[in-house]
Amino acid sequence: MKINRTGEPGYAGMTTFEKVPLVLDPQELTGADVAILGAPTDDSVTHRPGARFGPRAIRSAIEGGGEPGGWDMDLGIDLFAELTVVDHGDAAVIPADAARSHAAIYEAVRGIVAAGAIPIVLGGDHSIAYPDIKAVAEEHPPGDVAVVQFDTHADTASEIWGVKHSHGSPFRHLITDGILPGNRLVQVGLRGRWPYPAEFSWMRSAGVRWYRMEQVIERGIDAVIEDVLADITGASHLFLSVDVDVLDPAFAPGTGTPQPGGMSTRELLRAVRSLVREQGLVGMDVVEVCPPYDHADVTALAARQVVLDALSGLALHRSGREARPEDPA
Repeated sequence: MKINRTGEPGYAGMTTFEKVPLVLDPQELTGADVAILGAPTDDSVTHRPGARFGPRAIRSAIEGGGEPGGWDMDLGIDLFAELTVVDHGDAAVIPADAARSHAAIYEAVRGIVAAGAIPIVLGGDHSIAYPDIKAVAEEHPPGDVAVVQFDTHADTASEIWGVKHSHGSPFRHLITDGILPGNRLVQVGLRGRWPYPAEFSWMRSAGVRWYRMEQVIERGIDAVIEDVLADITGASHLFLSVDVDVLDPAFAPGTGTPQPGGMSTRELLRAVRSLVREQGLVGMDVVEVCPPYDHADVTALAARQVVLDALSGLALHRSGREARPEDPA
């Protein structure tokens, strides 16, 4: 696949992620390494609505006036020189019908995976993790895909207000439905007042591993990520699921269920980069960006940078070389 980027400044022309080409036909994805997909649905939230506007906000969050670039001064690599990235538009979600929206997301991600590309899904609320992880995991042998979830909440409820597939339950059902073995889920950044002991008890019995925010504070993010990598030893593939509420509201005010005391953007970016550099990437979602509660695009910019840092880590992983940071001679 030959890719011609627009050469336009970020604020001009059509809005795609980082101004990459728009490729809507799944048959034309062959040759792409990565496909960006929007999942603009928030019919499964329990508090603040608005995450349906997240994909558009992330695509529009450009920090400079020039053409968006892929150069990473810390890794010494240009992701766009190493990876062919396209924007696959949005899944055909149905307002007020979460089940049909989830089915549309599942089919869209299946199409990306069938074409040999890595899906990067922009949410939307965290309920989209069920269809997008399912679509990726089904393409690999059982237990071959490990999921690392950055989140304030474990999202392992059996149901929320009587609703099975809400944004508080996708990981419970991925495990109980046999899509993801419990020991292939690792969670980072849990804090606050939920989950309750009942959810933690079920998580222990299922083999889930987690790291509370207090452990990140006490030990440092690098030490925690070393343990995460040890936890997923034996899995051939890594899927990242990033809920922006893992960040402290000072760094991500635009989210549906903010919880004070969270990670800094710097910590999250370092963690994502480290994981993907080491393990590669088979899929990713970034969820719960809620523009109506954002200001100055702070949260959308953080979400965009999480994707860029993951892709830079992937580019370095595939290159097979060490990072070459831009330091003085």
